[in-house]
Amino acid sequence: MHGWIIIDKPHGLGSTQAVSAVKRALRTAGEARYKVGHGGTLDPLATGVLPVAIGEATKLAGHMLDSDKIYDFTIRFGTETDTLDLEGKAIATSEVLPRQADVLAVLPRFTGPIEQVPPAYSAIKVDGERAYDRARAGETFEIKTRSVVIHALSISSGEDEGRLSEITLTAHVSKGTYIRSLARDIARALGTVGHVTMLRRTKAGPFTVASAISLDKLGEAAKGRALEDILLPLTAGLDDIPALTVSPDQARALREGRKLIGIAKHQGLHLATEGTVPVALVEVSGPEVRVVRGFNL
Repeated sequence: MHGWIIIDKPHGLGSTQAVSAVKRALRTAGEARYKVGHGGTLDPLATGVLPVAIGEATKLAGHMLDSDKIYDFTIRFGTETDTLDLEGKAIATSEVLPRQADVLAVLPRFTGPIEQVPPAYSAIKVDGERAYDRARAGETFEIKTRSVVIHALSISSGEDEGRLSEITLTAHVSKGTYIRSLARDIARALGTVGHVTMLRRTKAGPFTVASAISLDKLGEAAKGRALEDILLPLTAGLDDIPALTVSPDQARALREGRKLIGIAKHQGLHLATEGTVPVALVEVSGPEVRVVRGFNL
């Protein structure tokens, strides 16, 4: 049981609760104890793709956090909340409602490398404390801007004519992007205010909703002791990483944490494999091959 279970996280459930559900499923299925972790937090109000890593796949959680994501999200115009979503209280209102043409006109300003200020209600640390803890305590504080990349931004649905009370967009974003902040800034650029009423992640790294399962299906698989049927292999999280085939002697060296010298490969990350068995995630730098994450398989 070293691999990935991709959960289609329901509305209202936290990411850690989804991890707990997978742990319960492993116990129900009579599996041995494995480390379990997720590859990218989703807010409780968000739904969609949540990769859950099991066993040796947990060593790739950091790689998954660094990956691009795709989201569908709805902006409701006219009210900005302190949390920038449905959960918060109104802090600003506007009677200005944009047209679809207005939205289309501002989207290029939010495509490519941009600077954004994360929400006050976020897990970012400010002077050693989580921002959401300080916000809930009623404190006033400043969050530094961060650089992110919006690879693509388009309209998913909305009225072609007339004023819009809301609009749904699709965004392909880099790590660290806050969709709630993106929605806030788009609304302000339109001369109004807004907040997110729907947020759904449709892709995280190589994983899409097509491979995601509901918690009900997870429970059924656990009761039927068939979790292996829904488990994706450890390597599924590395579909974007080229393979590096190594000999038994080279595999042994990598498992012992030693470098390999003199292998001609493109620079960057590779997945070293001995036959079909993953050995390590390695970094090729010059003539050297160095272990980034080793797998005990």
